[in-house]
Amino acid sequence: MRGDGDLFETRAARGRAAHRALCITVLAGIVSVWVYRLGHIPQGGRYSWIAMLCAELLFGFYWIISQSGRWTVVYRYPFKDRLSSRYGEKLPAVDVFVCTADPVLEPPSLVVSTVLSVMSYNYPSQKLSVYLSDDGGSQLTFYALFEASTFSKYWIPFSKKYNVEPRSPAIYFSQTIVVDDSSFAREWANVKQLYEEMKGRIDSAAAKGCVPEHIRNQHKGFSEWNSKVEKQDHQSILQILIDGWNPEATDVEGNRLPTLVYLSREKRPGWPHNFKAGSMNALIRVSSEISNAPIILNVDCDMYSNDPDAINDALCFFLDEKHGSQTCYVQYPQQYNNITKNDIYGNQNFATNDIELSGLDGFGVALYVGTGCFHRRESLSGKKFSVNHRIESGDVEDNIKGKSKEELENTAKVLANCSYEKGTSWGKEMGLVYGCPVEDIVTGLSIQCRGWKPVYYNPSKHAFKGVAPTTLDVSLIQFTRWSEGMFQIFLSKYCPFILGRGKISFGGQMGYCIYLLWPMLSLPTLCYAIIPALALLRDVPLFPKVSSFWIIPFAYVFTAKTAYSLAEDVAVGDTLKGWWNVQRMVVIRRVTAYFLALIETVMRVVGLSQSAFVLTAKVVDDEAEKRYRKGLIEFGSSSIMMIIIATLALLNLFALGWGAVKLCCASEAFDKLLPQLAICGVWVMLNLPVYEAFFCRRDKGSMPLPVTFKSLVIASTAVLVSVY
Repeated sequence: MRGDGDLFETRAARGRAAHRALCITVLAGIVSVWVYRLGHIPQGGRYSWIAMLCAELLFGFYWIISQSGRWTVVYRYPFKDRLSSRYGEKLPAVDVFVCTADPVLEPPSLVVSTVLSVMSYNYPSQKLSVYLSDDGGSQLTFYALFEASTFSKYWIPFSKKYNVEPRSPAIYFSQTIVVDDSSFAREWANVKQLYEEMKGRIDSAAAKGCVPEHIRNQHKGFSEWNSKVEKQDHQSILQILIDGWNPEATDVEGNRLPTLVYLSREKRPGWPHNFKAGSMNALIRVSSEISNAPIILNVDCDMYSNDPDAINDALCFFLDEKHGSQTCYVQYPQQYNNITKNDIYGNQNFATNDIELSGLDGFGVALYVGTGCFHRRESLSGKKFSVNHRIESGDVEDNIKGKSKEELENTAKVLANCSYEKGTSWGKEMGLVYGCPVEDIVTGLSIQCRGWKPVYYNPSKHAFKGVAPTTLDVSLIQFTRWSEGMFQIFLSKYCPFILGRGKISFGGQMGYCIYLLWPMLSLPTLCYAIIPALALLRDVPLFPKVSSFWIIPFAYVFTAKTAYSLAEDVAVGDTLKGWWNVQRMVVIRRVTAYFLALIETVMRVVGLSQSAFVLTAKVVDDEAEKRYRKGLIEFGSSSIMMIIIATLALLNLFALGWGAVKLCCASEAFDKLLPQLAICGVWVMLNLPVYEAFFCRRDKGSMPLPVTFKSLVIASTAVLVSVY
């Protein structure tokens, strides 16, 4: 799907016909299961049977929806060599937004490494402007950026001269690099020393909680922080640390530096700040006054640039003569640099990134996930698609019109004030949408409903890498927030079947619901975790006899889906053990994070709760990090989620033991109870790390004693009530 002059091509994935044939057989099996359930409702155990029917209806409908992510899989391939030859010096300017919100959970030294990585792109520096939004309003973060502005004079020319990768100094210098006695070795040692000295000063200030007085005197920006400044109560703070349009703003080799801007928008009690969406909207307005680049890249503070040519790849989609004018954003998948071999928390998402999201792209939609995304400024600012939209080249000088740095700071600062948005369309029709914890997803959907088309691009060389959760609790908290926000979208006016009707394809609407309906999956999963085990304890059969023809559709659906999932994951690079870890994490997320998100959403709908943004820590203690590297799951939290995990694990272990004894003592039970015994067996196999945390481990990541006691009491009570 390309012409000789196109800047990118789109190829359909192989094996579509085989996959669709398999889907038809699985669908036939699912319908057969429904027919059996409806036609064989027993008198004894009637309510358990009906609950299982409801669970299988939900599973079946969700499976149908999920096929939208695999029905029309496509892959994108840009041609940046053509881009360079065609546009040369006429490439458009690019603004990069980096967002941070807490100097404790997101250490300043981590933040500035991300900033330095995006300042070092293989792109004309006079066309590149980097903005750091600090929603923590911390002088520690400002100080770190001030230090980075000086270090960038050494880091950028060094990284470009020797084409070092990745261009995050924290990651680059953590690698084992063999250097010889050469000019590179000398420069490498010098730049590394400068980096370590800078990092030491930043970390020292962060540990003390203040910036040394002699440093505060080095830049006027520090005067913004006085005794009246608090995190949730302060004026807009805007400082241009490097004025890239100034010919004197150069590195140590005389090359121009990118523009570098610090922003902490105004916050006042009583004024809603709308979390990250408010931060992004302030950045859109402020940058329009300073650089006003037609292309915007936004990344989270822990997602450093891993490919110095990523801008050129993305521009191929925006500047293509045939299709580029309609492109609103180019979304890259989230990748991580701290994934262990078998990925115990299922963070890598091989099948999701390589297949499912590419499948949605085949229907003309792509999820905006809040980081690693290149935007067309016009579409992000609320404009509807028009064939007249064209991206113009330019740089900062084209926008400032002779204004001084101080004039720009004073003018742009007003755009970040609390009162600026009052009576405007910001957060509704302009910028990121307010009122939802996952503002990125709903914003992307709104943009597409205005006629724009997104692109999902998953290159073999990852464009961005970040920090994945390294403890179970943090991972589940993250998924709770995501799933709660996405379910709220489904229940709101932004539901794809409402907002997207007639605007995006039906397959695209279904594709969004793969993620928006996560919380609903908790109910059928909990049914399968609890009801078969309790019914086994009471000798109540819930499935056809093994000797019955009706067992075939149940067995086929389970076997086909499991085998396909395994083949799919291994085909895109996962390991067998990695796939098994994903299955475990999917189940754990459903019975904990998704279930709590469902409860929280229901409470919010009836007015008993309000949405809140929860940051997850980007650092953990050394002992927890060692356990993560060894592949040990961190259970050392006493949260309600750990109690749920432990209770379900014990319940199925007890039921499996009871059922095994029954089968040994009464051979006639084999025919009617074997399916339930098999289900309990699968649950037990998935929960082997939980039993290890109960009975074998003695480290701080083992199951806490209060969790052990509570789960034993609950599971034992359920067993005793069922049996007696």
